[in-house]
Amino acid sequence: MAGTGTDFAEHVLAWFETHGRKDLPWQQQPTPYRVWVSEIMLQQTQVKTVIPYYQRFMARFPDIASLADAPEDAVLHYWSGLGYYARARNLHRAAQQVCQVHGGVFPEHFEQVEALPGIGRSTAGAILSLACGQRHTILDGNVKRVLARYHAVHGWPGNSRVLRELWSLAEAATPRRQVAAYNQAMMDLGATLCRRGMPDCPDCPLQETCLAKQQNIQQALPSPRPRKTLPVRKVRMLILQDAQHGAWLQKRPPGGIWGGLWSFPEFEKATAMRHWLDEKALDVDVQEYDAVRHTFSHFHLDITPCLARLQNPAFSVMEGDGGVWYNTGQQQALGLPAPVQRLLDKFQAEN
Repeated sequence: MAGTGTDFAEHVLAWFETHGRKDLPWQQQPTPYRVWVSEIMLQQTQVKTVIPYYQRFMARFPDIASLADAPEDAVLHYWSGLGYYARARNLHRAAQQVCQVHGGVFPEHFEQVEALPGIGRSTAGAILSLACGQRHTILDGNVKRVLARYHAVHGWPGNSRVLRELWSLAEAATPRRQVAAYNQAMMDLGATLCRRGMPDCPDCPLQETCLAKQQNIQQALPSPRPRKTLPVRKVRMLILQDAQHGAWLQKRPPGGIWGGLWSFPEFEKATAMRHWLDEKALDVDVQEYDAVRHTFSHFHLDITPCLARLQNPAFSVMEGDGGVWYNTGQQQALGLPAPVQRLLDKFQAEN
């Protein structure tokens, strides 16, 4: 087995001193709140994508109290486009919990941090090590990749047996000192050198003792998730426009995809859409456009945009229906799924 003791950490730390990233926004004045927001955003999302979202989010919600006091719509609005919206809802809920249970001060005990909504073992360890200097092990996707290759660990990391092995290796490798630098170094190493597709082995500080490199199996590790064919779901989205080119949006239920976001009325079949229009006495022509595909982690969603323009006064027609007339020029603070925002932009630009 390749070593995971002092030499491993020393090589990683020496590389980080020269090549590590030290100018990311959340590394400046790294409070638990700032690090926490960054760690949640970085789940499933690359650093270059996160940076502008993080900066806008922190400008609007500079501390826990401002996040806790904000309406959910405002939080989702500043998250729109990042995807995986449960992260934003959990962040909001956790901020409220910090205010209610911990007096508005982010806790610094591991068990209390891990108990907050949306925070697991690795995220709790990252927050407390990066912001508070505590010794905690992390195991995000980048660290899993480095360790799986270094030790030639076969098997999908989502498998419980493989995950236990990786946690054990991560714990053994984490040093007693300079933990914040080490954890950041491991994340940077995975993100910049030990990349998923084409690892840059010649520049890696661990190349001499990396088992995957010795066996020339770097690109095969970590083992991918067992492949399965993603199912396809189809939906019609009704883009109902008023005379001012506003579009009618409805708030989605809190659970499921796009929970709590605003979207167009959705229908599985054209007959259901026509029935909905008839119920509201809306005698309009509906023009169907080519379907667009949006892919989630577990299914494809084929969206058929259906455009209908109202001639009569829209507010009287839809009054009391629990939705809003949305116009992109009015800068309303609503959380919108990315495909909905793209469709809004497309059709309102045409007008």
